[in-house]
Amino acid sequence: MTLKDQLTSAMKESMRAKDKLRLGTIRMALAAVKQREIDERIELTDADVIALITKMVKQRNDAASQYEQANRQDLADTENAEIVILQTFLPQPLTEEELNDLIQQAMLETQAASMQDMGKVMAWLKPKVQGRADMGKLSGQIKANLAP
Repeated sequence: MTLKDQLTSAMKESMRAKDKLRLGTIRMALAAVKQREIDERIELTDADVIALITKMVKQRNDAASQYEQANRQDLADTENAEIVILQTFLPQPLTEEELNDLIQQAMLETQAASMQDMGKVMAWLKPKVQGRADMGKLSGQIKANLAP
């Protein structure tokens, strides 16, 4: 069952359960998937859908922090609830240990020795950690490992 199919079946379940927040969030995700498919005239793969949902989670995190700074806790709570719903469709996040192991493996396989090799390491890691790790945090860890 593809991720798009999982979203569709979750939408139907939410309709039956009359869960308005979950239904709205899933519909928003499906609309983003359909919009991208129409714009680019392609059928999105599971990896593409994961990248799209990851982007949506990041947007919600940014919005929630801005709402909290503006003392609008009600809106921040809504954003945080949407984050929880969207994360159910993402793969399990990697632990620190798993992430460090992957970084070490990437550095060995790409024979990375300096900061100039960071692009090779990121290119090797990206498909393996997409949706399972924060890419900004990952970049910082790679820099720390490549620094002399």
